[in-house]
Amino acid sequence: MSTGILNPPAGPDDHALGPAHAPLTLVEYGDYECPHCGRAHIVLQTVLAGLGDQVRFVYRNFPLAEIHPHAQAAAEAAESVAAHGGNDSFWLMHDPL
Repeated sequence: MSTGILNPPAGPDDHALGPAHAPLTLVEYGDYECPHCGRAHIVLQTVLAGLGDQVRFVYRNFPLAEIHPHAQAAAEAAESVAAHGGNDSFWLMHDPL
């Protein structure tokens, strides 16, 4: 098992699900238009449900605008919602995107 250090570490500016004290932090650098990210999202829901409070999930926008022309706009929309409504609002926007 890796004991690597996340750089930058997960912090209050990240969009996170799960307790900050969870023994495992899973970070996704995601692109809303990426088909691989979309398939991973489905699997991730099962993993998070199965691990419960043992995992904290952090999502960081990483739009690949060169190959996904709508990814940047989607990331900006999610961040805008979060800026006005907080973390819960972010996830309400994130999941359907």
